[in-house]
Parts: sequence; C-alpha cells; structure tokens
Amino acid sequence: MGKLQHIEEKIFTLEQLQARLNMWRLLEKKIVFTNGWFDLLHKGHIDYLSKAADLGDRLIIGLNSDKSAKGVKGPGRPIMAEDSRALMLASFSFVDAVILFDEDTPLNLITVVKPDILVKGADYTIGQIVGADVVLENGGQVKTLDYLPGYSTTLIEQKIRSFTK
Repeated sequence: MGKLQHIEEKIFTLEQLQARLNMWRLLEKKIVFTNGWFDLLHKGHIDYLSKAADLGDRLIIGLNSDKSAKGVKGPGRPIMAEDSRALMLASFSFVDAVILFDEDTPLNLITVVKPDILVKGADYTIGQIVGADVVLENGGQVKTLDYLPGYSTTLIEQKIRSFTK
C-alpha cells in the first residue's frame, strides 16, 4: 500500500466510521472529537489539533463539507475544496479519522460518534458548544483549547486579498 492510499483510508463514510469506532471501543481507546472547516491549514490548526489528539487515544475530525461551509460562512468559502481539506487533515500522523458532514452543525455526527472527549476552541464556552449536552449525558467530557495567537484563516485570507488590491 502506498502512503497516499494510507492517508486516504483515514477519510471515512459514516458506516465505515461506525465500524472503526466499534473496534476502538472494544480496544478501550479514548475517542476525541473536534470539528471545523480547516480551510487554509496553518500553524494554529496544527497546534490545536495536536493538543486535541493528546487528550485521548484516537482523534476524529468532523469536517464541514463544501455545502455546509458555504451555508454557514457564505459564498466565498471554503477556499479549499472538501476533498483537499480532508486529505490534508488525514495526512497528519495524530489524526485517526476525518469525516465530512453536510449539516450546519456536527450535532448528528456527535450523536453517532459519542466521543469520550469533545474539543473546541476556547473562544466557545461549554454552553455554546454544539453537542456538549450529548457528550456530557453519555459520561464524556467537553474541553476547550486556547488558540495559538496570531494564526487564523481569516487573517491569511485578508493578507492574500491585500496583495490583490
């Protein structure tokens, strides 16, 4: 198996993910889940995701599909197509699964995954985190992580736009 194929195998359908979750739970692995657009990957994303992965044994990323990102962020987003974003995320050694979702929020996905730990950025309070109630009701934890200052897709987008004016 080539390295690209190994990376692509970390991008799951819901059915594939459910089977993998069953195996990980049988092996008593602690499942961590986070979600986002992860458009224009940067150092801040790597810092955040690696810290999320450190909280458990397996990291699952719920990735907003192009349809979802356009619906929430507007017609100019995402900048990178979902297949590129998924592949880049899956290429990180500390990421175990990437799954796309079309809805505005990952609530349905969180309900299926039932992670042991749900992670979001510290710009959210636990009460604002979609799916926090589901995770807590199932005995899981909800954690927030600080972002690396000075790194954001919005800042990169603004910088690129300033060059084109």
